[in-house]
Amino acid sequence: MKWVRTPEERFGSLPDFPYEPKYVQIPSGEEGALRMAYIDEGPRNGQVVLLLHGEPSWSYLYRKMIPILTGAGLRAVAPDLIGFGRSDKPVDRANYTYQRHVDWVKAFLSAADLEHVTLFCQDWGGLIGLRIVGEEPDRFARVVASNTFLPTGDQKVPEAFFAWRNFSQTVPEFPVGFIIKSGSARDISPEVMAAYDAPFPDESYKAGARAFPTLVPVTPDDPASEPNRKAWQVLRTFTKPFLTLFGDSDPITRGGDLVLQKQIPGANGQPHATLTRAGHFIQEDDGETLAGHVVEFCKR
Repeated sequence: MKWVRTPEERFGSLPDFPYEPKYVQIPSGEEGALRMAYIDEGPRNGQVVLLLHGEPSWSYLYRKMIPILTGAGLRAVAPDLIGFGRSDKPVDRANYTYQRHVDWVKAFLSAADLEHVTLFCQDWGGLIGLRIVGEEPDRFARVVASNTFLPTGDQKVPEAFFAWRNFSQTVPEFPVGFIIKSGSARDISPEVMAAYDAPFPDESYKAGARAFPTLVPVTPDDPASEPNRKAWQVLRTFTKPFLTLFGDSDPITRGGDLVLQKQIPGANGQPHATLTRAGHFIQEDDGETLAGHVVEFCKR
């Protein structure tokens, strides 16, 4: 497997992100191992809050949440998915599959020895994270789902998703910072946009970001459909606390919170919330409020 690694100097001037990355080696079949980066802040004995990002962001997305979580005595762990952030980036799109992303994150959880985890997941962080909850429910203490879903291809997907997928596959240069800005309800600065662009010096680093939109199962016979159905069978019996925190301005995941609340027993009676003026990248729009909800959820 051929991969590239973003030069560290690209991360030299990130606004409000002073955290030193840690690294683990993730086995990737017969093709060797990939280096996966992650942020690990807060007390070692604190409750673990696993912060899973999605497309096309990286752990920088959680910079507004991490200090609030750690200030409350929680341990914030935010990995960069393979293909994103400081993690290694295979250059062949065929190396990226839904199953591989699930396997890579499972390997990370084992390598970092994370148990009794509070999962916070958004976008693809949920497609991966909720699948893992369905396959390894004993690893998790509670779940917070934010602007995400676990599709099986059996339900209709919003037209906004297909417009996004078409854009992602046809735009000559994949504009990561612009995508984050466009998916946020509040303005972000050029410096923050540059921080989202930092992991991707040129198009050869963006195979994973380009691949993600095509990996969402939108038909019943997608390779990920059956594994996700099996995960749903477990989620429908999941009685541990399950909280939804969605934004009011995300056309792709709007209404997904109600689906999760209806089908997952652990969601009953929880203080679900809809954040105002919050788009798809809800952590960017109102990460401080999100973190406050997570702190209270962990204390309940």
